[in-house]
Amino acid sequence: MAKNTGQKFLIDTKYENLSVPAQKEGAAQPPLELPAPEGSAMIELPEAKCAGIGQVNLGELIEKRKSLRKYTDVPLSLEEFSCLLWGTQGVKMVSSRPVTIRTVPSAGARHPFETYILVNRVEGLDPGLYRYMALDHTLARLPEYENINADLTEACLQQSHVQTSAVTFVWVAVPERTAWRYSERAYRYIFLDAGHVCQNLYLLAEAMDCGVCAIAAYDDDLANQAIGIDGQEQFVIYIASLGKRI
Repeated sequence: MAKNTGQKFLIDTKYENLSVPAQKEGAAQPPLELPAPEGSAMIELPEAKCAGIGQVNLGELIEKRKSLRKYTDVPLSLEEFSCLLWGTQGVKMVSSRPVTIRTVPSAGARHPFETYILVNRVEGLDPGLYRYMALDHTLARLPEYENINADLTEACLQQSHVQTSAVTFVWVAVPERTAWRYSERAYRYIFLDAGHVCQNLYLLAEAMDCGVCAIAAYDDDLANQAIGIDGQEQFVIYIASLGKRI
């Protein structure tokens, strides 16, 4: 018998307790990516040339990596920003199934995330909220959200490094995309997938002389509200601030 909610989750998502996945019932596959919100301005991103960023080898990056909460006022270049987006959710190909093959692993290649970014300091971009359109490697400038920086900082329990970051990544899960194949067990996989994405961000940031702080301490309702999602069909799963090292 489960002693708490966490144990109940593990029991309820055992194979013997799962419902039949929608895929096996003949339901259509969910879209690989959500459309940009109506009224969003689309911005072309430069080609992601991640291989040319930094001269540090992988072992040194892993050894050097640590969470940083203080950043300089130096902005990211648009090329650096493009590489960070590509390296965390970039689409290398779309197969005939169709599924996306990306720069990070995902259970069943379901890739259940949409990437929102609070931009504070990126050359060539106005501050505000954006969404990465991974299929086209473009950026959607979302309709103006007044006080988005303050709202997201408050959602993160007033952690000041959100307010002072060059950018803050907000990964939003679309559980239907994974549950279509794995039903309730999908929620286990979604949380695992989020870790793969954030680790890529850490390593790329180190190569750019940047620091990252992954954030799991946030108010779910306030975070979802700040991004403009319902918290069920889509919900914030992980956040990470990033900026140039002091």
